[in-house]
Amino acid sequence: MKQDPGSRLELSGEEMKDFGYRVVDAVVEHFETQEEKQPVASGSRKEMEELFSENLPEDPTPANDVLDFVLRNVMPQSNIMSHPKSYSFVPGPSNYISVMSDTLATGFNIFSGGWVGSPAAATIEIVTVNWLLKLFNFQVKKGGGIFTSGGSMANLTALATARKVKCGEDFSKAVIYLSDQAHSSNIKAISILGFRKEQVRIIPTDMEFKFSINKLKNAIARDKLEGLQPFCLVASSGTTNTGTIDPLDELAGICKAENIWLHVDGAFGAAAILSKNGKKMLKGIEKADSLTIDPHKWLFQPYEIGCLLVQNHKWLKGTFSEKATYLRDIEGNESEINFYDHGIELTRNFRALKFYMSVKTFGLKAFRKAIDYNIELAERVEAELRQSNAWEVVSPATLAIINFRYHPVGQKFTDRKLDQINQKISAKVLASKEALLVTTMLQGQVVLRMCLINPRTTMEHIKSTLALCEKFAAE
Repeated sequence: MKQDPGSRLELSGEEMKDFGYRVVDAVVEHFETQEEKQPVASGSRKEMEELFSENLPEDPTPANDVLDFVLRNVMPQSNIMSHPKSYSFVPGPSNYISVMSDTLATGFNIFSGGWVGSPAAATIEIVTVNWLLKLFNFQVKKGGGIFTSGGSMANLTALATARKVKCGEDFSKAVIYLSDQAHSSNIKAISILGFRKEQVRIIPTDMEFKFSINKLKNAIARDKLEGLQPFCLVASSGTTNTGTIDPLDELAGICKAENIWLHVDGAFGAAAILSKNGKKMLKGIEKADSLTIDPHKWLFQPYEIGCLLVQNHKWLKGTFSEKATYLRDIEGNESEINFYDHGIELTRNFRALKFYMSVKTFGLKAFRKAIDYNIELAERVEAELRQSNAWEVVSPATLAIINFRYHPVGQKFTDRKLDQINQKISAKVLASKEALLVTTMLQGQVVLRMCLINPRTTMEHIKSTLALCEKFAAE
């Protein structure tokens, strides 16, 4: 049968180079000029459909025309999460080496699910996971881990493993404990795993937004008296709202005494272990049975890469290994790790490469300095706010997160009025597209929240944003 050349889905060597150079030029231009752009994008469903809706194209379009359309219409319609004035949620500062590493991994289309697919990819994942095990003082020889799409998948993987190890096949009486500041991905994971609402205990936090130890102990005691099985506790090392770290050492002691699995969700804040002060604050994290970290947050990787670490690699294989007949010829020996046996995904891209190449290129010291800078920057912002007669600090700078609200001295605004003013400030800042700054709720108050993990954010960026906020508050 004669093959139609068009069916090969190929470009010539020169066409590929031309197209690739244009893509790289666009990415470099973005990195160099993103600060000059507005970080916020907006567009209604109607506007976006008018721009993009079309019938499935049967006929080809020149590659450069497609690229022109995407650069003109797609990229500008997305928030710039690496912008110095992107303060909301948890920004993604990213770095160019990792971006190009992703291009390599995708360009060579490396399958990182099993050893036979790429022994090199599997080994680099082992090496980089071991780096992280050492960093958090987990057992390297016995411990293990896996890179995931993000913190949500890492938390789901952790809780599935905890259920298997602690409960076996019957989890009908199992109870799991979280604080009211736990990340929503944990609640989603619990639901996906088939736990009923009555098997979940949401423990109120104290005035510092930390796990209330006394209330936790009371809940565990009550559940045991009712014949239930306390099996897992989810602690936070850096809550999304406030950056608060739960009392990990104390929680680890409770879990050990009660035979409860301790999972630490450190998707945001665990990376602070690279900071001298952060390491002290994270005391006890090494006692977790499992730990989620999210390199595409405070380890400066592009989306998407999360990670789960466990104290015993056999827990992962015992939970996720399935012997499919079509994989029988590639199982290998015990030393050749097939990561599809250690997590949920069979098909996996080569996520470890970007972390490996960026750490090798910049060195861990650069990451340490960046995290130190972020923590100090948030503390400087707190000092600036406390010296102002316009602002009130609601939750102090913790792991580069600070919460505050407009509450001018001498003005007798009601709490309801203050909520309205601060909500208006956020809405107007977003509408201006000058900064990505949204609200959260703390102790029943609407507050503005900044997460300052971008090493390219300066005090000047923040002062100009606060001035903008004050201008909108006065309107």
